[in-house]
Amino acid sequence: MQLAYNLLLFTITFAGGSIPLWTRGIDDRRMHLLLAFSGSFLLSITLLHLLPETFEDLGSKAGIYLLAGFFIQLLIQRFTHGLEHGHVHLDQNNHHISLTPILLGLGLHAFMEGLPLGFNYRLGATEPSLYMAVAAHKLPEAMLVTMLTMAAKGKRKAMIVLIGFSLITPLAGTIAVALGQNYSAMARLVAALVPIVAGAFIHISTTIFFESGTKHHMLTRQKVIAMLAGVGIGLATLVLE
Repeated sequence: MQLAYNLLLFTITFAGGSIPLWTRGIDDRRMHLLLAFSGSFLLSITLLHLLPETFEDLGSKAGIYLLAGFFIQLLIQRFTHGLEHGHVHLDQNNHHISLTPILLGLGLHAFMEGLPLGFNYRLGATEPSLYMAVAAHKLPEAMLVTMLTMAAKGKRKAMIVLIGFSLITPLAGTIAVALGQNYSAMARLVAALVPIVAGAFIHISTTIFFESGTKHHMLTRQKVIAMLAGVGIGLATLVLE
């Protein structure tokens, strides 16, 4: 089943990221709504599934790892310039930044968010729900990766980068499964990494709420609807138990 999930995750990421290669993509307003939806969905799955699982496994230690993950993502954002949550924060006096640090930061972020996909959860709904949330997050992220790379390096280079980017998260989940099944120490490490990644998810999703939307970061009616849709689908995953 996990192989099917990974193939689907790769397909969704690649398909979403390829949209700017063949069309003009989607406008800023629609991108903001897609980000608001994916952010609320990701936050819902984190709070409803990941946190209950990880606190049950690790107890109070999970809070420390959660806090660490939040600030690790803040550090990663130093290199990605916020692209993983829909914004590229550039110095107003330096618009010509290097693409390499951004892609390396996004690669690390993509690898991190794939690690919880390889954990053996207690509840049956957690794994498919997490895959859905990660896929929803990867969809706009892959579009932005493609647009940024295409603007800097051209369409051919953007296609190569997109393929590599689409593979990272499923590969991380596969590696976590393989190591966890063969090495007990690695299984414990993956268990500790789950709340770290959950902390990163909380940072990303809440940043999306505050930054995506209008010029003054106000809540528009469309943005509220998109967020409620994400929360609603997140709540609906509870019936899978």
